Amino acid sequence: MKNKREEDDMVSAGSGGVLKRQRMDEQSPASGTGNPLVPYNDVDDEEDDFEREKTNNGGGVVGGSNTQAVAAENGEDEEEEEEDEYRQGDILESRKSQFEPREDCPYLDTVNRQVLDFDFEKFCSVSLSNLNVYACLVCGKYYQGRGKKSHAYTHSLEAGHHVYINLRTEKVYCLPDGYEIIDPSLDDIRHVLYPRFTRDQVGQLDKNRQWSRALDGSDYLPGMVGLNNIKETDFVNVTIQSLMRVTPLRNFFLIPENYQHCKSPLVQRFGELTRKIWHARNFKGQVSPHEFLQAVMKVSKKRFRIGQQSDPVEFMAWLLNTLHANLRTSKKNNSIIYECFQGELEVIKETPNRAITEKKQNADDQNSDQRITDGRAKHDIFMETSRMQFLMLGLDLPPPPLFKDVMEKNIIPQVPLFNILKKFDGDTVTEVVRPRVARMKYRVTRLPRYLILHMQRFKKNNFFIEKNPTLVNFPVKNLELKDFIPLPMPKENERLRSKYDLIADIVHDGKPNEGLYRVFVQRKSEELWYEMQDLHVSETLPQMVALSEAYVQIYEQQQ
Repeated sequence: MKNKREEDDMVSAGSGGVLKRQRMDEQSPASGTGNPLVPYNDVDDEEDDFEREKTNNGGGVVGGSNTQAVAAENGEDEEEEEEDEYRQGDILESRKSQFEPREDCPYLDTVNRQVLDFDFEKFCSVSLSNLNVYACLVCGKYYQGRGKKSHAYTHSLEAGHHVYINLRTEKVYCLPDGYEIIDPSLDDIRHVLYPRFTRDQVGQLDKNRQWSRALDGSDYLPGMVGLNNIKETDFVNVTIQSLMRVTPLRNFFLIPENYQHCKSPLVQRFGELTRKIWHARNFKGQVSPHEFLQAVMKVSKKRFRIGQQSDPVEFMAWLLNTLHANLRTSKKNNSIIYECFQGELEVIKETPNRAITEKKQNADDQNSDQRITDGRAKHDIFMETSRMQFLMLGLDLPPPPLFKDVMEKNIIPQVPLFNILKKFDGDTVTEVVRPRVARMKYRVTRLPRYLILHMQRFKKNNFFIEKNPTLVNFPVKNLELKDFIPLPMPKENERLRSKYDLIADIVHDGKPNEGLYRVFVQRKSEELWYEMQDLHVSETLPQMVALSEAYVQIYEQQQ
């Protein structure tokens, strides 16, 4: 004899699985609460019921065939059958129309664009889930689902807020009624949620001189918006603002189709941040890189995180290498990162020949020691030549003076950029200690389209980090490298491109562990310079750029 539970299951199976599914939903615990919750689907329970009734009854009329058979057996009149069918069809039609899209939603005037902020992670404010999240367009909070037991449905009843947008599909719904709202007045919200650019618009960005106005009345320049410093994240902000001046990189990330195959959250969040910075229809005059920072923390395994100051040089190197690793094609090992920043060096490494040196050091008499000293330059040096790819070049600054002058003031030394660039002329020797003592010579064999220079201002000793305050004198325009670095001759039908213009300059102010970062960037449409420090954006003079303590610079090759 079958037990009660098996009978229930048989009844459930015979009725299309409705009862069985409902029982499972009631037994399943909700995440974070003790209340039973229906799985959060984009389709409401009413729509499920309607589709099930439509399927079980053979094409949309309840009892369409079974009723006719019973009627024939009972001898009912055909007219009564037709009336019964029409009546039940009207009921289903009214239930179906309940979920049809509407253009006359009476709650559209409750939408408050002032409170909408899509810069933060798309998580439900109650369940902390990122699945099927809706934003309330009245209060701006995020809620999960829109079924009868979902958090968004409950919020619509408790707070009387009726208009919600799905953060993934961008569809707008009215709750608790459940119908979709079709209205072109909501397109501006969709554009802020996911900014869009056509290829023609991307091509015209560097020619645009028009200011945009946010909802709060503030004016901003697309591409020159401030970034929120969430907590000691200025090293991220200056890196992002600098990379936004690299035109091919920016254009690549403005079109999501270029990297739609990439599943990396870092690539996707960097693309979203790029589109928000250059969007001309933002509701606010600044952008928060919160989602991008969350992706950075996750991918870097908290090497770079909110609340801990880091070095923009290390962050930029990590970011470019990680983006390249995620974007590269398996065959050519190429990406937009390498197309913009990759150059090539010839490296000559001179190291003591360990075998000969150790043999001679084991000798005890002074004569053998004398022979080691005399013969090292000729016989004890092992020379190795190799080619090395680079994304940025590190420049060594001369040490600052140890003593004060007569006036009891420290003299801040200055050095021309050309002097420290001689490190890469192929003749200047650079002494290195790690991983072993060696003499290095570098020569540039291929220049990148965008040259990143890093002034090594910080030096770590056994006790603390000290900063070199030496000023570097550099030209803002027309940096000619061939006059100071021997460059290889170009191929036939090619021109030697060795002249560069500065487009971004990251500066460090203050003590090594307590200072702040800011950046000077150029706006190409008017060739004006702007100083950017988190939310602070102001126009400045090119002369002020040249007087700063440059730390990282990006130069663009003249075409």
